[in-house]
Amino acid sequence: MNLLAEINWGSFGIVLAILAVLALFFTVLILIVNKFCAVEEDPRIGQVAEKLSGANCGGCGFAGCADFAKALVEGRASVSSCAATSAENKALIGEILGVKPETGEPTVAVVKCAGGLEEAAKRFNYVGNAGCESINQCMGGDKVCSKGCLGGGSCAAVCKFEAVAVKDGVAKTDKNACVSCGACVKKCPKRIIELIPKRAKIYVACSSECRGKDVMTACKAGCIGCGLCAKTCPNGAIEMVNNLPVINYAACTGCLACMNKCPRKIIRSM
Repeated sequence: MNLLAEINWGSFGIVLAILAVLALFFTVLILIVNKFCAVEEDPRIGQVAEKLSGANCGGCGFAGCADFAKALVEGRASVSSCAATSAENKALIGEILGVKPETGEPTVAVVKCAGGLEEAAKRFNYVGNAGCESINQCMGGDKVCSKGCLGGGSCAAVCKFEAVAVKDGVAKTDKNACVSCGACVKKCPKRIIELIPKRAKIYVACSSECRGKDVMTACKAGCIGCGLCAKTCPNGAIEMVNNLPVINYAACTGCLACMNKCPRKIIRSM
């Protein structure tokens, strides 16, 4: 009670009034500064963002769709970098920006390995953290083939479209679900996931560059580099490079002659 009696309430009220006036002054000052110094966002950014897929997959190289939309408006990116956005919406984005969108050939991801649990021989039994990165850090993985799929599922984990799944120890992609964002391609430590034209009828399900004799002991589904596929192709669409067939999809007609001739069945249909 003595303390309350000693307070000079008049002075206290004056202090409160001064603080209130100062608060009001700075509030008004902030509003004025905000009004005259604010940078207005280009309305096209929102319009472009609405036309993007909204997947935020990062395949374009930006943090997300909003970031990508801003880069498009500022001329720092091309709409062709977004594989998840439909061709129709890309055309609409081009109209918004007043540019003709680049049209690239649609692609799809394939795993260039077929060495699963039954096919690929192992050097040791891996026991440790799941994930391809961890498996790869352990002596390059448990498989005899140094190019074989590790089966840890890191590619499937980063795919936002559920287009990748690990079955029987090897990753496989779903052509119909894949939007070609490239997330799985970047994630794979073995670099055996590749983007090929979506119109392709076949792909090579092996990445080993070893000699045939070594492949025979490492994997039942590995390419032995016999070259029969290249010799059989009537269009010259296959070339043997480092013991592996490389398909020129511009020349390939999808006749499947190579697939039917391959003794190891590593040329597979999409």
